[in-house]
Amino acid sequence: MRGSVLPGDRPDDGTDPPSGVCQTMRVFDFFSGCGGTSAGLRAAGLEVAVGLDCDREAGLTFRRNFPEAIFVERDIRGVRARELDGLVGRDRVHPIVFTACAPCQPFSKQNRQKRADDRRTSLLDELRRFVRRFRPEYLFVENVPGMQRGCDVSEGPLAGFVSFLERAGYSTRHDVVQSARYGVPQFRQRLLLAATRLGPMELPSPTHGSGTANPAYPTVWEAIGSYPPLAAGDEHPFVPNHRACSLSPMNLARIRATPEGGSRRDWPPGLVLDCHRAYDGHSDVYGRLRRDRPAAALTTRCVSLSNGRFGHPVQDRALSVREAAAVQTFDDGFVFEGSINSMAQQIGNAVPVRLAQVFGRHFLNHWRSARNRT
Repeated sequence: MRGSVLPGDRPDDGTDPPSGVCQTMRVFDFFSGCGGTSAGLRAAGLEVAVGLDCDREAGLTFRRNFPEAIFVERDIRGVRARELDGLVGRDRVHPIVFTACAPCQPFSKQNRQKRADDRRTSLLDELRRFVRRFRPEYLFVENVPGMQRGCDVSEGPLAGFVSFLERAGYSTRHDVVQSARYGVPQFRQRLLLAATRLGPMELPSPTHGSGTANPAYPTVWEAIGSYPPLAAGDEHPFVPNHRACSLSPMNLARIRATPEGGSRRDWPPGLVLDCHRAYDGHSDVYGRLRRDRPAAALTTRCVSLSNGRFGHPVQDRALSVREAAAVQTFDDGFVFEGSINSMAQQIGNAVPVRLAQVFGRHFLNHWRSARNRT
C-alpha cells in the first residue's frame, strides 16, 4: 500500500504480504469491530487492507489478527474520504470490496430504548462519501433485520442507501438470511446487502439446510465439544481466550438445576428470582444450550449466564470467550484482546466468519466471470 497514511497508522514498510494472501481483491472494512467480516473474506482468499473503527479494544484485536492491514482508530464521521487516497489508490489495478457492519443497536429487538434521533442510525450513510470517491467494485453490508423496515419507501437507512447505490450504477441484492443456512452453528438472522458495479449478481446460495448438499445444520457441539473442561471463573492456561465468567453460589445452584436445553422454568421454587415469579417472558435467560442443534443468537453479553441462553450444554457455567467465538466461527488462532466484557461485545457484534467467507468466495467467482466477459 503506497502513499500517505492516516496519523497513527502503520506505514507500508515495503515488505511483501504474507504468503497465501490474495493480491487481486482488497478489503476495506468500515465499522470493522474486531474483524469478523475481514476474517471471513481473508479465509475466502481476499486481502484485508484496512479496518476502520473507533472502538479501542476492538482495534487491539483487529491489529493483532491482521498484521498485514492498517487499522484506523477513528470515528468515521471525522474521516474525510480523501484521507484514504493513499490507501485505496485512485489509479488502482486491483478491485476493492467495501464492507460495513454499522452499529446495530438502534435496530435490534434487544434495544428497548430506541430514539428517533439516535445518531447511529445515520452511520451507514457515512459510507456514501467513500463510495462516491473510490467506486469500489463490490460492497457487503450486514446488520440486524430491523434496518430493513422502510425498504419500500424513500426514507430509512437501508432504502436510502440502496437508492444511492442504484443511482450510482450498482446492481444490489438484499435479504434477511439465516446464518445457520451458511454453515454457522447459530440461529442468527441478519440483513445482508451485496452490491457490485460489474453487472447483475444474486446473493450466494445457502450451503446448509433443506435443498443443499448439507441438509443438517452445524451444531453447538461440533463448534465447542473439543475444548477442555473449565470451571466458572477459570481460564485455561494453554487455550487462548478459554475463559469463563464466575458465578455466585446462587447462580451456580441455578445452572446445576438446569438440564441441557432447559431454562429457569426447570428450577425448584427456591431458586426462582422474584421478578420471574409472575412473569413468563424472557425465558431464555439462564438457559442452557443443546449440543445437537445450533445455538441461539449470540449477543454482546454472550458469556453471561443471566443474559440469554448462553449456558454451556453440560458444564456448570456460561460459554467461555473461546467457545462463544467458535459459535461465531472464529478459528482458534484468532485471539481477542481487552476485558472479558469487551471480548464478549466484540464477538456478539461480529459478522460470523463463515457467513462472510461464503460471500467472499461469491464475490471472487463473480469478479472472475466478469473479467472473462471483457
